[in-house]
Amino acid sequence: MSRPMIALAAVASGALILTGCTADTAPSGADGGGTFVYATGDAEPDCLDPHVGGNYPQALAGSQVIESLVSRNDDGEIVPWLATDWSVSSDGLTWDFTLRDDVTFTDGTDFDADAVAANIAHLQDPDTASSTGYLAVQKIADVETVDSDQVRFHLSQPDSALLESLSQTWVGMQSPAGIERGMDENCEQPIGTGPFVVSEWAHQDHITFTRNDDYNSAPADAKNSGPVAFDSIEWRFLPDSTSRYAALQSGDVDMIDNVQPDVLASALDDGTFTVLNAPRTGASNRIELNAGKAPFDDQRVREAFATGIDIDAAIDSLFFGTVDRSFSPLSSAEPAAYSDPSAFAFDSDHAADLLDDAGWTERDADGYRTKDGTRLSLSFPVSTAQSIPAEQSLFDQIAAGARDLGIEINIELMDLSSWYEALGANEYDLVSAPYTKVGPDVLRILYHSSGIEPAPSGYFANHSQVDLPELDEALDQASASQDDAERRELYQQAQEIILSGHYVVPLYDQLNTFLISPDVTGVRAMPTLSTPSFVDASFAS
Repeated sequence: MSRPMIALAAVASGALILTGCTADTAPSGADGGGTFVYATGDAEPDCLDPHVGGNYPQALAGSQVIESLVSRNDDGEIVPWLATDWSVSSDGLTWDFTLRDDVTFTDGTDFDADAVAANIAHLQDPDTASSTGYLAVQKIADVETVDSDQVRFHLSQPDSALLESLSQTWVGMQSPAGIERGMDENCEQPIGTGPFVVSEWAHQDHITFTRNDDYNSAPADAKNSGPVAFDSIEWRFLPDSTSRYAALQSGDVDMIDNVQPDVLASALDDGTFTVLNAPRTGASNRIELNAGKAPFDDQRVREAFATGIDIDAAIDSLFFGTVDRSFSPLSSAEPAAYSDPSAFAFDSDHAADLLDDAGWTERDADGYRTKDGTRLSLSFPVSTAQSIPAEQSLFDQIAAGARDLGIEINIELMDLSSWYEALGANEYDLVSAPYTKVGPDVLRILYHSSGIEPAPSGYFANHSQVDLPELDEALDQASASQDDAERRELYQQAQEIILSGHYVVPLYDQLNTFLISPDVTGVRAMPTLSTPSFVDASFAS
């Protein structure tokens, strides 16, 4: 999180806080050398090709290899990357892109308009089993290769969020020849235009990324325009948070992610390590309530859950002041975020009255509320790959607070695959499902009724199962509008509907916190997906 409170603590302790930016020192081409060691607590991807599926661990690793047509700078503006210029027709249905003509993929093939067309086709091919990327390019009906460095997208409907979508790693550009090798080989070693190539993937242990010595395609806001300083990156999978921090302290690794709140508080106090805080774009971290079935198909029950538990106190006790409570479905990194704290003001008496009014008046032998002989019991599958231990403890405290209301919450910790299966089978009442997307159009992905239908991968994003014509209309109009002020007003209307209906319980921004050795300078969190970039990084001399 980028928080004034954290920044002040850092100044007092001498730590350096960076948010979507870099230190001042940039590498001098490939002269720095050395192997940079990164330890991640995120789940190891099943596939390094971010077109396949499309989860955050793929973006973390894939962004070292694969680059996008456009990027976003620290001010939230779309800037050139592999595309140098673009324009849109007055009806919003035709987009023209001018491409760089001096870039090659690391297999030696040219990056050109045909490559862009092949990548869009790959994303839209049901056999690719894409979810995030598929949804991002869903409205592209046809790709016309005007010239080798000119490509034209014809859309089925206007898409004002297209540039934001194209800035994401899940829609990044890969070598068509690499794609043609087939999914298995491309999952092991995707081929992009990026600063590194995948030279080894030792499953359950590490990935080795080796420098691309011909690299020349950094985004427009990067400081370094040539090959990176590091010879290689050793990308270790180290799921235990204590072990990750110990490895950083001992000098065995140079950077860690998924920093636990107590460790972050300690690091800020100590001041030894650079702290890089980069809240993810798109949605906030939130609990979504499944309104598609009982008991959360009743708005009174949703409101009782959202207001009858002292979530603020639980967050304060578990996160050591390192996060702020969110009252928005959007991340604070999104300028269009709208908050309504009043919708979630803690009032256990009012919540009890709501449950009584909804007919949950009786109690069973264990003290849980019942209605027509059925206990008020909720299923809450939790992905251990996506929820840090502090967050899992928060869910436990929420379950304890619900118990006081007479609501039973059954938390089931699952691996990522089992979690996806539970969601696909509609076997959940509550779910915490992180979703990162550039821009407020994430609201359409998460809350438009069309999001109840699965993508080709089988994944669906509307876990609240909201199906409201007025919400769909606001989101459709926002997607069609090319007027920034109108879009912002429409997105606020959508958020007001979501919050007032208590379809979600916002918690805090999605946590993206990195600790970096003081021997390293120039690491950046990309303003697109908050993934780490090493284009401007080097070991301090």
